[in-house]
Amino acid sequence: MTRTQTLSSPFRVLPLARLAKGGRWRTEAMRSYGAPVLLWFTRGQGRITVNGRTSGYTAHNAIYIPPGTMHGFEMNNSVAGMIVVFPSGVDDQLSLPEEPVHLRLSDAEQHIELNKLIDAIQTELDNGATASDRALLSHAGLLSVWLERQMTDPDEDAPREDATARLAAAYTALVEKDFHSSKTVRDYAQALGVTPTHLSRVCNKACGRPASAILADRVHYEARRLLTETHMPVKDIASALGFASPAYFTRAFSQHTGRTPSQFRRGG
Repeated sequence: MTRTQTLSSPFRVLPLARLAKGGRWRTEAMRSYGAPVLLWFTRGQGRITVNGRTSGYTAHNAIYIPPGTMHGFEMNNSVAGMIVVFPSGVDDQLSLPEEPVHLRLSDAEQHIELNKLIDAIQTELDNGATASDRALLSHAGLLSVWLERQMTDPDEDAPREDATARLAAAYTALVEKDFHSSKTVRDYAQALGVTPTHLSRVCNKACGRPASAILADRVHYEARRLLTETHMPVKDIASALGFASPAYFTRAFSQHTGRTPSQFRRGG
């Protein structure tokens, strides 16, 4: 990166509490980001689903999620922490992991190191207009090295991947790729070479929800995001998400959220 180049998207360091201000759909509903993220839970506990697998998290858990990875997590009032959003496209440059990583950090020194690394990024961001892309990338590089070093000491309690986990992960990857289309669970099951019943059974076992719920969750998260973060007309959102008509989208959205798209947009 030369001095004249700028990052394709900004670094962000946010309290997890800010992410939850929009309600449970902001955290629990299945979604993905176009950039790598690191979740750092400093207090509380709950459950997190990443790539179709649900597991528990507690205080002092750090979870790295690559771009385009479907995930969602429970978050009640007792949970605190930070989310670090890297710029999109820097995962290769920084040698960030290609797969999700869940670290359960029991050593106080690890907590201190991670807090210092995140604080350094936040301090640079607080410089405002004088923040340096090169400095931010340097701090992010140190964070990626720290992450790599923690991965050399694997979590003995981490579940081993089996056929169930692989199928659930393959399904969520396909959903993430094609949820804008009108594909159904039957279509995804056919692409994966299994029956819809088997696919739903596997998803229930891996993350406690059927395949249809995962698909609906992802579609309606995107619908709510577009309604709150853009000015796209409802009819265009319906079309972008593969619904046959605005009326069908409104009916499905209302059944899923209890509000019409227009009501949701007004209420945030």
